[in-house]
Amino acid sequence: MEEWIPLLDIFLKCPSPETQASLWLDEASSSSSSSSSSSPSPINRSSFVSLLKKQSYITDQNSSPPVNKVMFIETLPNMVQSRILSFLLYDHGRFCGKDLVWLAREMLGGSGKEVDFWVQRAAQNLLDRMPERKFDWISRLDLGSANEDGIVEEFDSLPDWLTEKKAGCTGVILPWLPVSCADVGSETLVVDSCNEEDVISQSRENMEVDHREAVDDNDDEINVALQPYVHEMAVNLRAQMKNCESTSQVLALCDEIRKLCLGKGGDCLRVLALVEPWNADDETAAVLLSNLHSGSEEEEVGWPSQVLCSTVLPKFLALEKSASRVLMSATIEFCKIHQRAAEYGLVFPLMLRKEGINNFICEVVSKVLKECWHFGHISAFCQKLLCERTEERMFMFLPCHRDLISDDLTWNESLFILFQNILTHDVPLTQGSVDCLVSKVQEMAERYCKSLKFGNFLLHFISKCAPMLHAHKYPLIESVKCTNSLVTKSILSKLNAM
Repeated sequence: MEEWIPLLDIFLKCPSPETQASLWLDEASSSSSSSSSSSPSPINRSSFVSLLKKQSYITDQNSSPPVNKVMFIETLPNMVQSRILSFLLYDHGRFCGKDLVWLAREMLGGSGKEVDFWVQRAAQNLLDRMPERKFDWISRLDLGSANEDGIVEEFDSLPDWLTEKKAGCTGVILPWLPVSCADVGSETLVVDSCNEEDVISQSRENMEVDHREAVDDNDDEINVALQPYVHEMAVNLRAQMKNCESTSQVLALCDEIRKLCLGKGGDCLRVLALVEPWNADDETAAVLLSNLHSGSEEEEVGWPSQVLCSTVLPKFLALEKSASRVLMSATIEFCKIHQRAAEYGLVFPLMLRKEGINNFICEVVSKVLKECWHFGHISAFCQKLLCERTEERMFMFLPCHRDLISDDLTWNESLFILFQNILTHDVPLTQGSVDCLVSKVQEMAERYCKSLKFGNFLLHFISKCAPMLHAHKYPLIESVKCTNSLVTKSILSKLNAM
């Protein structure tokens, strides 16, 4: 086990460990093969996967049974698990495909276990990337020889224990369920197609509401009236912030804001809306951002997100020139520590800017993604953003900035440049993200027929995602023929070579 500690340290300490971990495995495998006679367990990619799959037993006195059987990878922190799965996706061509598929399925919680969101997303991305997965196990079920009517009848039939209970029952069959014996087994208990559509419709309505949960919660919090003395202190802090002339004064102001927000419980956004930290100059805002947070992130949507959405988000939403170096540096350092807060309190709202992102916002988002997030996080974010999974969208902003943010992406040249930057960074997009981008390309081809920026995005898109574009080859060719830029011929050449 000791020989794997350097590799695990890479996954623990490096935000984007894919390249470094691959180099370490190459070097360790070479040295292990040269001294194979003295090494009982060689270090290579196969043995690394075997280590991750190794079964371990953990004892939990509060659970029944007290001993739980888990894989070694599941004993690691969630952050390390997601980074390992992202590495396996990055280097999947050098691993056994069957092992990766098995590991990804196990990590997705097939046995009913709870799985961290980012671990689940990384495992799903890995499973989606594996080419031509063969499901030979289905043939062993002998489904083709089964009688379809018999299967339906068996599916709709009651379990044996309920049938026996019904035989000796005269009233309600279960004390906690108001269903009589006569109703059990009748067709009224089966959801028909009409009712099913109603259920699905209701589920969709619930999903449309869920993605704004963070914002709606904020509204409830904002509408709660502040105590008069809290309101007065917040207004005084706003005046002090405008008159700060030294770093020591700003640090003292940070302490006062933090005490007023976190010490009063439930008034954070209301207080921040009154203090208006986004109106401070960039140097003051950088100090506020660096000192308002406590250095840990216990909640996904909590104090770190509130600091971001009230301090720098409004500045970036109104960005009409390159962000200052001091503000950008403070933002990057903050987002490295609070990666999920960066998604909810900064990146998502910026991407959903009502007027669409411009080149300067594109530059900000590109830096945050490249320097603060690992590949799996970026890929999952793109999946949520592109595939309109509104139930997974959680973002935060102050109500006074609501008019600046839309519910949907506004597509323009700068947005295509951002996705080109993501592709240049070698982020492994999922098939779902690729399909959504193809759909937008077809939709926007005529509008940007002479745009070189759109053409450059297409060129990178086809070069990086060619294996996932075979089904879209001919529709893409028709769309590209609508364009007339300097790179049109190069794009058509790449498509025809697929």
